[in-house]
Amino acid sequence: MPRGYFITFEGLDGSGKTTQIRRLAAALEAEGRRVVVLRQPGGTALGNRIRSILLDSKSEATLGPIAPAAEMALMFADRAQSIAEIILPALEEGSVVLCDRYTDSSEAYQGGGRQLGSERILAMHAAACDNLQPDLTILLLPPLEISLRRARLRNRRVVQRQGTDENRFERESDEFYRRIYEKYEEIAAREPQRVIPIRDDATLDEIQGCIWNVVSSHLTVPTV
Repeated sequence: MPRGYFITFEGLDGSGKTTQIRRLAAALEAEGRRVVVLRQPGGTALGNRIRSILLDSKSEATLGPIAPAAEMALMFADRAQSIAEIILPALEEGSVVLCDRYTDSSEAYQGGGRQLGSERILAMHAAACDNLQPDLTILLLPPLEISLRRARLRNRRVVQRQGTDENRFERESDEFYRRIYEKYEEIAAREPQRVIPIRDDATLDEIQGCIWNVVSSHLTVPTV
């Protein structure tokens, strides 16, 4: 059976990743393709526990401050489990894997935002993930101020509606997010064949069309 295809979505919270992943999955399934959708951190029993530690804004009230290196290590523990439990089996069965965040997020958030540097993140990726790289990365990168405004508004709505609070990162300063944004730009410039940035603040339908054009031009996995 031909190997599947591994697509990751990257960008700041509020960039529209979740919506576009859902739309792309539906379009691919309508073509008869097997699709597996997951997010990082999370998606496995271990990953969900790690997610609750890393994203819950109450974590540090009970655990104390999480050191940047510990944050990085937990992200990669989640990722290694996700690769072993979900990603590799799905690729082996010929599925298209759509992953909301991957190592580019660690390079941007921990490498850039926490200022651990890219070299340290990439070394951890090689060690923990056997250097498994996506076939294609869609980087949604609307203007920074727009992403931050959307993310903070969305998170307030989620807290009010669901009672869950995954706002630990959203409490960081605008300068923290500026470093993340700049690191994403750096990654896109370094790996232009894999990383396709979409910078427009366009409508959902317009962005969906742009993503479909990119994916359909890259995707070579046969339909089932």
